[in-house]
Amino acid sequence: MTSFDTSPQLNVWRALLALAVVFVMLATTGWTALRNHGVKSPLQASLSSWEHGRIHGHHLPDPDASPARLSRFFATLTAQEGAALARRYPLAVGNMNGAPVALRYRANHLALQQQRRAELRRMHDSRLSPVGQQEAGRRMHRYESLLSGGRQILAFDPDGTGRVAEVFGDLQKARRVSVVVPGVDTDLLTFQKTYRPYSAPVGMAKSLYAAEQDASPATRTAVIAWADYTAPAGLGIDSATAMRAQDGAVRLNALLRALPGRAPVSLFCHSYGSVVCGVAAHALPRRVADIAVAGSPGMRVRRAAGLHTSAAVWAMRDSTDWIQDVPYMEVGGLGHGADPVSSAFGARVLSAAGAKGHAGYFEPGTASLLNFAEIGVGAYRSVVCAREVRGCGSGLSGAAAAGRA
Repeated sequence: MTSFDTSPQLNVWRALLALAVVFVMLATTGWTALRNHGVKSPLQASLSSWEHGRIHGHHLPDPDASPARLSRFFATLTAQEGAALARRYPLAVGNMNGAPVALRYRANHLALQQQRRAELRRMHDSRLSPVGQQEAGRRMHRYESLLSGGRQILAFDPDGTGRVAEVFGDLQKARRVSVVVPGVDTDLLTFQKTYRPYSAPVGMAKSLYAAEQDASPATRTAVIAWADYTAPAGLGIDSATAMRAQDGAVRLNALLRALPGRAPVSLFCHSYGSVVCGVAAHALPRRVADIAVAGSPGMRVRRAAGLHTSAAVWAMRDSTDWIQDVPYMEVGGLGHGADPVSSAFGARVLSAAGAKGHAGYFEPGTASLLNFAEIGVGAYRSVVCAREVRGCGSGLSGAAAAGRA
């Protein structure tokens, strides 16, 4: 008779192997491509120029200074002086936490114009392969789209696969702010989609903004489509670890600490974006009233209490979402921990009726979108809980959340 080793150590290794196999078999785009880090990116070049710049005979402030310090600096400038800095250092100003929001929009518009011209030249560069010229054309058209219709681009970095963030609504005057944090395969080219638009950050944010307006027309809201981190490419090893989430969490918290005003903020974190939000949670500013996750592979903790945040934690998952088949565990750095919709986790579990799969949570007409909108405007008593849960919105009020701002 053959004996089998059932020791705890072997079981752990079997679980680790199973987890790795699941993620690799789900992979669609393979390993993240290595890039040449010896050449300065356009953003790095702009920041370097800023660091050597002067105004009124004085050095410009450190671009990595606190948002409060940078905000005080920009407050001393005239409108003409601020505009001159945006023209001289568009990428630096456009990505500078602490710079006035309107000036960041203006600077990123200028940066997009520059990058559009660069890609237009690359489209006709005979040194590039046909594939390279085609890629340049795709990026050029994306830049044209971002330049159209008075779009409010809060962050923009053309390096690599690209990063971008866009605002819907008036961020300066908003009484409630929502931030959409997307998951894998999010980059400059997938920031907006014509086919299945609500599976991309722009469609998610526009859909949420419209639903919030419907839910509470009297509440001034703003929604940020935040794709300003380097997301994993596909469902391979990168998406099974927290490496991308750790960098994303730093960037997310930097954004949140630089937002104008004192309005409560709600985070809406989809798929791997919920890993980013989970890693960021312990350092979130207190004005963050809610963390709502959908289709989450885990938040890197065993229980919601382990997030160490004063924000209310919400979770939802559609019954047809394939993410439920990913092992909810963390072994040796692989996997993202417990299932956020499980009763043991301790989140407020919401209905996702109508979402139909992993990419449908922001589709108009779904319970998932309506629930997000009610959270976004602080109407917690109006949320619809999952069928097996009752009272998921109890103990919260919009007024209480506003008091944390």
